[in-house]
Amino acid sequence: MKKVVFLIISVALVSFSTSCKEKPDTSQIVLSEINNSNPELAIAVTKKDENHQKYVYVTARTGLSLREFNNLNSEKLAVMPYGTKLMVLTEEQKPTMTVGGIKGSMDEVEFNHKKGFAFSGYLSKFFPPEQGISAKRYAEELQKSFPETSYLESIGGNSIRPINSETLLLPTDQWHTAFFVTQQLYDFPKEFVFPSPKGKDEEIIKDAKPKKNAWVSELQIHRVDDAFEKITYVYKSKKFGSTVRITKEGDLMKIEKTEIVE
Repeated sequence: MKKVVFLIISVALVSFSTSCKEKPDTSQIVLSEINNSNPELAIAVTKKDENHQKYVYVTARTGLSLREFNNLNSEKLAVMPYGTKLMVLTEEQKPTMTVGGIKGSMDEVEFNHKKGFAFSGYLSKFFPPEQGISAKRYAEELQKSFPETSYLESIGGNSIRPINSETLLLPTDQWHTAFFVTQQLYDFPKEFVFPSPKGKDEEIIKDAKPKKNAWVSELQIHRVDDAFEKITYVYKSKKFGSTVRITKEGDLMKIEKTEIVE
């Protein structure tokens, strides 16, 4: 009798052990079912990673050099045109150099399947204005990605002496970025280069190639302790005058334009 009981117990144990070994890994089944029932899941994860990738735009009007290494003397691999969208691979957290009064660093970027380094001072998180676009239209496009962008316009004066003004708030606190945008949007001579933040508190830079019949065409720089307070371009002729002023407002840059018809 004892032998029969022992035999029954042994058979039961073997059956239980066999069933455990043959039992599939439920965690793998669940993962497989998720992937099969929703094949876009893996793609969605990839897209999420891609969405965290940083992109920047070239703001240098004549183009920006892509260099082999992270210094300005290394071999030039290409010239990236104004407005080109680039993927940032690695970036310095702090400025490491100053070029033309602009602080920046050599960030690693990808351009046309080429990897290299570019000076970040001529790179912007938002796209620069294209040729001929109005400030209003440009603001509308920027607002789609940067809601803090704003644009206001007003018409004043009278029928004899109308005064038109507009104000654009840009989603940046960088003076040089606002300067480049201003040059592209408004009738702002391209001959003027970005001024150095260091210098006299009050400085006037005359237009070397003023328009015909221009009475005044000059850049007025206002500094406090070697930092910009405002940058103003002033133009005057016999029947027309305009002022474009750049100032900083918190984390934004403000561009104000006023036109007076005499």
